[in-house]
Formats: sequence, structure tokens, C-alpha cells
Amino acid sequence: MGSTDFSAKSKEDDYMKTRNIIIAMVLMVALLLCGCSQGTGNTASSDKNNAGSSVSDNESKDSSTSDKTSEVSQNSKTDEASQNNNTSSGSRTLVVYFSRTGEQYNVGVIEKGNTEIVAEMIAEKTNADLYEIKPATDYPYTHSELLDAANQEKNSNALPAIGSALPVMSKYDTVFIGAPVWWGDWPMIMYTFFESADLSGKKLIPFSTHEGSGLSGFDSKLSAAVPDAEVLTGLAIQGSDCQNDKDGVKAKVDEWISGLGLS
Repeated sequence: MGSTDFSAKSKEDDYMKTRNIIIAMVLMVALLLCGCSQGTGNTASSDKNNAGSSVSDNESKDSSTSDKTSEVSQNSKTDEASQNNNTSSGSRTLVVYFSRTGEQYNVGVIEKGNTEIVAEMIAEKTNADLYEIKPATDYPYTHSELLDAANQEKNSNALPAIGSALPVMSKYDTVFIGAPVWWGDWPMIMYTFFESADLSGKKLIPFSTHEGSGLSGFDSKLSAAVPDAEVLTGLAIQGSDCQNDKDGVKAKVDEWISGLGLS
């Protein structure tokens, strides 16, 4: 009996050991599966976060690239505008002028030249480009010295050098050309321009500023200097009016341009 009892207990013990092993194995498998599941979830979450970070970085890089492209484009436009020497609007009309500041007859010392004032009014009225003729060597500041220098140039038939780059004349069909009257004529630097710029085949429209000399034959002298061009009716404006009666000058300019029949 005792042996029998021992044998049953032994079998029971074996059964319990086997059950415990199976339970332990099941628990182990369950823990392993749970751990894998959690690890997979963390990896997916991490990948998602990394993907989000990557998109954000790319957007930042794209934005930076866009900003640089815009900056380069803007710089290119600025460079192009500066290279065109105030002639970059795409207009087919150009206003060329030579003007003086400093001490001037009948108006004293002026900060903006009489001819420049008229030129700007013409450009505004016609939506034209502006080009200022600047001498390579500047003229004297005082009126008496300026008179002497201008007279010497005229008597020697000099052609003073222009210090500013010439505009591209092929862009224009109509050219207004203005200057102060010096000794009853165009300033000699204007003849430098007439010889240097290709004005043939264009409509040329002269204008002058003066203190009693009127247009001084600017139109006929321009026709002689550029025989292949069509010279239209010119305008003469008293210099003192440019300083003291700008509204009156503008009215004359507007009326004159309206009567030219330009399209």
C-alpha cells in the first residue's frame, strides 16, 4: 500500500512539474510576444517621428533655396537696371539732356539744373527713359568761369569727352534732346553726343533753356549734325521760369508735346 501511495504521489508530482513547465513556457512565450509587439510599436513610432522630422527639414531646405533664388533674381534685376544707365523701362522714347547746377545767370546758385527740370517733365509726360550727358571733366562752378570755358570750346571747335556710357540707341524711335543755350548754340559736348550716338532714322525733338536766346537754331543745327534723322518742332523755356514757375513750365511742356502728334 505504501508503495502504491508513493507511486501515485510520484505520478502526481510528475504531472505538477510538467504542468508548471508548460505554464512557464506559455508565460515566457506570452512575454516574448508582448515585448516584440511593444518593440515594433516603438520602432514604428520612431520611424514616424523621423519621417516627420525629415519632411520638416526638406521644407526648410526648400524654403531656404527659394529665398536664395529670389535673392539672386532680385540682384540680377538690380544689376541689369544699373547697367542700363537709367534706360531700363522698355520705353521706345528717350529724353537726352545736358544740364548744369551751381551759379547760373539770373537765378543765382541752383541745386537742380534748368534743363534737367524740363527733361524730367518731358519724361513724365511721355513715359520716356532719361539719359543725362555727363562730361568726363566737369565745368567750372561759377558763372563767369563757365562762360569762358564754353566760349573757348566753341572757338576751338572742341568735342569734350562724355564721361557716362552712351545709351543703346537701337531701343528708341523718338529722342528728345535738350541743353542750355551757350553762346547762341548747343554746348559743344552735345556735338560729341551727336557724333557718338547713332541717331539716324529717328525722330529728334530739341528743347532749350535760356535767358533770352530762345531756341537759338537748335532744330536746324541738329538737322545739319544728323541729316538722316527727322527733326520735329522744338521748345524753348526760360531758365528762371524753371526755378520760379514750375507749374507754368509744365503747362507749356504738356501743350507742346500734345501738339507734336506722337503716337
